Amino acid sequence: MTVAKRLLVHGHVQGVGFRFATCLEAKRLGLYGWVRNRHDGTVEIHAEGNANAVDEMVDWASHGPPNANVARLDIQPGVIEGIDTFTERASN
Repeated sequence: MTVAKRLLVHGHVQGVGFRFATCLEAKRLGLYGWVRNRHDGTVEIHAEGNANAVDEMVDWASHGPPNANVARLDIQPGVIEGIDTFTERASN
């Protein structure tokens, strides 16, 4: 079953390779979607794919790459966009 979740990662998460590492993790998990920095200092992730893999992405995003310091992770249901890859998007 394909599911989608929208994650908003708070803390020291920009300038630490978070987007790059998110793309690597998403590809490892076989997920589709995107990641982008937001002007408020957060990182936004849209992940869709197998429910277990999306849950693994949620777990990973709760701590992120080694140089990140995740203070809070907001999780919302997402809308399946039918994307066929995982990419970095321009800041929002």
